[in-house]
Amino acid sequence: LMNVIGSPVHISKTIMNLVSNAAEAMTDGGRLIISTGNLILNRPISGFEEIEPGEYVTISVEDMGMGISPEDMKKIFEPFYTKKVMGRSGTGLGMSVVWWTIKDHQGYVDIQSAEGKGTLVTIYLPATRQQTLPKDVPLPMDDYFGQGESVLVVDDIKEQRELARTIFYELGYMVETVSSGEKAIAYLEEKKTDIVFLDMIMDPGMDGLDTLKQIIATNPQQKAIVTSGFSETDRIIEAENLGAVKFLKKPYQLEQLARLVKQLLRSE
Repeated sequence: LMNVIGSPVHISKTIMNLVSNAAEAMTDGGRLIISTGNLILNRPISGFEEIEPGEYVTISVEDMGMGISPEDMKKIFEPFYTKKVMGRSGTGLGMSVVWWTIKDHQGYVDIQSAEGKGTLVTIYLPATRQQTLPKDVPLPMDDYFGQGESVLVVDDIKEQRELARTIFYELGYMVETVSSGEKAIAYLEEKKTDIVFLDMIMDPGMDGLDTLKQIIATNPQQKAIVTSGFSETDRIIEAENLGAVKFLKKPYQLEQLARLVKQLLRSE
């Protein structure tokens, strides 16, 4: 397949919406077919809407269900329009969400259906000649784990602290947690830690950047990972420029965290 530029999460949800609809349409069972392909259009084609010339990756979901009547077909993408039983089969927003998701990707949706013979929904996503970014080479399994190095987790949200504690513990690190920047600074006045793992946004009190500045002022060699649900803001970039500091965006995966910690521990 050619590549497309888009959101894997939203495209996956779109496919799942179509699969769910197709499955419910086949009350007596049948085959449900999901297929993909490349398509180059040299001229517009007319379907549910007119599809402009171009290169596309297509995703099709086909069922052998009850089909859609011509009257219902006209309303199929209207919000809250549904033939499903209310309270049992969803909100009625499924096809509307499909429509707007594909429109957000500058794509098209086509539907072919006949009552009693099934339905074929085809999504056309604009193809790109851009290549996918190379994936990081996975670390050997033994290389994921620490050797008892110490980590201080700093986060004002208890659940986030406990999650980070569990992950670091499973990776073989010694973990302590504190709930604020002020407590982190007080802790580091008494003890040392190999890695400080801190949230950028903490309220009330000092945020991650202010906490890190004070820590670095006392110990310029301190290694740290800052984490946030936001992409790199000016304050995150400023934090990364303070020294041996890395940024990790939430939600993070165990492999990402393990790799980042190893990079820091091995750095001079």
